Amino acid sequence: MPVTSLLDAPTAPADPAAPGRPRWARPGLVALLAGTGVLYLWGLSANGYGNDFYAAAVQAGSQSWKAFFFGSLDAGNAITVDKPPASLWVMGLSVRLFGMSSWSLLVPQALMGVATVALVVAAVRCTVGRPGPALLAGAAMALTPVAVLMFRFDNPDALLVLLLTAAGYAVVRALGNPRALRWVVLAGVLLGTAFLAKMLQAFLVLPGFALVHLVVAPGPLRRRLGHLLAAGPRWWWPAAGGWRSCSCGRRAPGPTSAAPPTTRCCSWRSVTTG
Repeated sequence: MPVTSLLDAPTAPADPAAPGRPRWARPGLVALLAGTGVLYLWGLSANGYGNDFYAAAVQAGSQSWKAFFFGSLDAGNAITVDKPPASLWVMGLSVRLFGMSSWSLLVPQALMGVATVALVVAAVRCTVGRPGPALLAGAAMALTPVAVLMFRFDNPDALLVLLLTAAGYAVVRALGNPRALRWVVLAGVLLGTAFLAKMLQAFLVLPGFALVHLVVAPGPLRRRLGHLLAAGPRWWWPAAGGWRSCSCGRRAPGPTSAAPPTTRCCSWRSVTTG
């Protein structure tokens, strides 16, 4: 091939992301996430063990795998907390790795906050296609006072918000995506997992997510309904009820294990009162 042909051939732009991503987009995202991490981690030990109720359950889970699985308040498994144990599992693993301390208990919560901000940025970027509004949305999420408090405490809300935000991102990705069903199913699984953080509060967003997919997603209505049916109870209910079914299939350990499983751990009153 002549040299002139090589010289005249079109070349790729110097910045591969130049058409849709300004040069400041990635540094801006890094700065936002780093700033969020500093905000949520700074002086974290001042909160002590946060909510002593859940801190006691985390400590029990770090001493007994049975207490870890059931979310028990004590290593002897006498009584469980008033929520499913998903949020306790995250903190319990951290405490098993690093020992019981304020930092090992609360750092996972703060990191969930950073991940939530990143998901908000990604979801808004997918919607508007520009990094500026996405970074503003992430900053608004990071600086919301209730979020700052929530992600510096050991209540189940941190994991709940992270999972619901991830489900919202999956719903957004499903819009106009040729593999929409995979994203809708992922949203259903995330909602089911969020149930294990704070029970029926996880399903408050379910009508909105379903309505968005029905109204905005492309394709015939029958196909959109099929997506929702395929990603409905078949997916989120096993995720939500898998732990409860497993735990109800065996008698909860402890001095009151002689009680029938249906009254020990399968009471729907505990599910519906959250």
